[in-house]
Amino acid sequence: MNTAANHAPLGFGLMRLPKVGEEIDVAQTSRMVDAFLAAGFTYFDTAYVYPGSEEATRKALVERHPRDSYTLATKLNARVAKDAADARSELEQSLERTGAGYFDYYLLHALQDSNAKKYDAWGLWDFVKEEKARGRIRHYGFSFHGTPALLDKLLTEHPDVDFVQLQINYADWDNPEVTSGENYRIARAHGKQIVIMEPVKGGALADPPQEIKDLFDQTRPGMSYASWALRFAASLDGVLAVLSGMSNLAQMEDNLATFTQFGPVDQAERDAVARAQQILAHSAAIPCTGCGYCVDGCPRQIFIPKVFAAANKELARNEPDQAREAYARAVEGRGKASDCIGCGQCEGACPQHLPVIEWLRKCAEILE
Repeated sequence: MNTAANHAPLGFGLMRLPKVGEEIDVAQTSRMVDAFLAAGFTYFDTAYVYPGSEEATRKALVERHPRDSYTLATKLNARVAKDAADARSELEQSLERTGAGYFDYYLLHALQDSNAKKYDAWGLWDFVKEEKARGRIRHYGFSFHGTPALLDKLLTEHPDVDFVQLQINYADWDNPEVTSGENYRIARAHGKQIVIMEPVKGGALADPPQEIKDLFDQTRPGMSYASWALRFAASLDGVLAVLSGMSNLAQMEDNLATFTQFGPVDQAERDAVARAQQILAHSAAIPCTGCGYCVDGCPRQIFIPKVFAAANKELARNEPDQAREAYARAVEGRGKASDCIGCGQCEGACPQHLPVIEWLRKCAEILE
C-alpha cells in the first residue's frame, strides 16, 4: 500500500459523503478523491448497505483513476439479507455497482453477539474464502461490534482472517459497552492488522465538550479536535488504516494535514487525552455515532440519530433553544420520539449497544 509517510495511513470512509439535497454530491466527492490520492493515500472503504455509496465510488473513483492506484474495501451485511443466497448475492451487486472488478479488502459486516451465528449458519465464512481463491477478493476480514469473548472466539475459529475492522477512539477505549481497548488487544494478540473505524466517533470528537476543547487548546494550540482523535488512533501499533468518514473538502484537507505531517502522540498529549476520557465518562450526552443502522427498520419512521443529536444540544451543551429547533427538523415528516412503540428493532441493530428505547423516552421528555 502506498503511504505518504511511515505511519498508519488515512483511509477514506465513504459512508458520510457530501450531499446536494438527498443525493450524494459526486462532484465534490470527486475533488475529495483527487486530493486524497494526490496526498499519497489509497485506502477507500464503502459497504453494500451505505445508500448510494458504491455507485458514487464508481463515478468519483473507479471511472476516473487507474485500478492499481487505489485499494477498495466493501462489506457483506447478513442483517439485510433474506437468506444465504441473498447474502451471497451482495458481492455480485457490489461489483456491479462499483465496477471495480475485484475488491482489495472484503468484510463480513458488523458482526456482534446478536448476529454472529447467522454468518456461520449461512456459510458466509466459506463463501468469502472461496471468493478469495477465485481472485474477486484479495484480502478478507470482518468488522466487529461485539464482546471481547466473541472476538477471541472468531479469530480462534478463523485464523486465516487477514484483518479486523474495529471501532477505536479515545472516548470508547474503556467504554464497557464498546470495549475498544480490550478488542484491540485481542486482535493484536492474534497477530491481526487492524482497520480503525469511528476514530472521531461519528464526528462527535471533532466538536467535543467545551472543557475538552479548552484542555486540548492549552496543550497544543491550533491543532484541530478531529486531529487529536485521529492521531490517538493512528499512534497504535498494527494499524492498516484509520478510516475517516469525511463529508466535505474542508474535512478532507484537515485530515490530510494531520496525516501528511504525522507524529505519534507524545506524553503531554497522552495525559490530555486521559483527562478528556475522564470528562467524557461523566458526560450526559447520548453516545450515538449517527451510523443510521437503526433507522430503516423503525416502524414509526423515527430518525433516531437526528433525534439524539438534537437532544445532545441540551444534555451535553445546555442549549435548549437550539435543541428544540434541531428536533423540529429531525421529526419533520417523520415520527417523534414519543411515537416509539418499544419494538426493539433499533436496539438489535445498534452497534453501540445503546438502550435506544430508554433514550427515546428521555428525548420525548425534554424535547416535546
